[in-house]
Amino acid sequence: MDKAQYIWMDGKLVAWDDAKIHILTHTLHYGNGVFEGTRAYMTENGLAIFKLREHTKRLLNSAKITRIKPTFSLEELEKAHIELLKANDFKSNVYIRPLIYLGYGVMGLNHIKAPVNTAIAAWQWGSYLGDEGLENGIRVKISSFVRNPAKSVMGKAKAAANYLNSQMAKYEAIEAGYEEALLLDDEGFIAEGSGECFFIVRNGVLITPPNDTSLESITQATVLDLAKEAGIPIERRRISRDEAYIADEAFFTGTAAEVTPIKDIDNYIIGDGNRGAMTKQLQEAYFDVVYGRNLKYKHLLTYI
Repeated sequence: MDKAQYIWMDGKLVAWDDAKIHILTHTLHYGNGVFEGTRAYMTENGLAIFKLREHTKRLLNSAKITRIKPTFSLEELEKAHIELLKANDFKSNVYIRPLIYLGYGVMGLNHIKAPVNTAIAAWQWGSYLGDEGLENGIRVKISSFVRNPAKSVMGKAKAAANYLNSQMAKYEAIEAGYEEALLLDDEGFIAEGSGECFFIVRNGVLITPPNDTSLESITQATVLDLAKEAGIPIERRRISRDEAYIADEAFFTGTAAEVTPIKDIDNYIIGDGNRGAMTKQLQEAYFDVVYGRNLKYKHLLTYI
């Protein structure tokens, strides 16, 4: 990870190496903390955060779901993002990680009296699944781990505790020689990747599961908007693993993953094993938006 100069913590800019917490921080022990993954892109007009409002709203919604009372408003958090990026004077694309967590002062499962802390970190970071993956695609394994079922956890919250499942799925996939995991729901249909939403293309139709057992994805929504604008037929429905195997194309979307093609699933080659035509079209359209080249979507960028 590339270090930056500052991290924003509870209203103050703190030197990167001094951004520390107590070992008895409540979230560290019990997992109740919420976070976001947001990106800023170096456009022709300077660094710009993509969909800052949407990401900040989701952060606060996650806090509400997990019964954490934020100490900063949506507007204050948006200003903090801008302050942090200005202070660090980044020269290339940036990944941003805001976090609302329960701090030091209370132990035990009753978290209500634990202090609420907020931090925002940012660092220069390229594509999550690699630049080569963006062009040539990645190998994906359907995990033995089932995506956290809705009857067990609150999957609409981007909560720290929810990601242990994703960590184990990702580890399993990498150990087996793949680059990413694909998790099924508890009924055997595809839910999502370890940190991404899943799309397939069949007979010219773009298909992606509903968000019944996945996070409400900001990137997925953007790609669907771009597909609608391009006149691409769309279906939001469940996908079985065997349908994924015979897809013409497949790809992941996510703030970190952006639009990453999938070239094989469980060693089943998808299409001809290369980035498909629709995947390439949507990937290019997405990058035109986040880099400020599509003026229709310029309102989604917050310039620093």
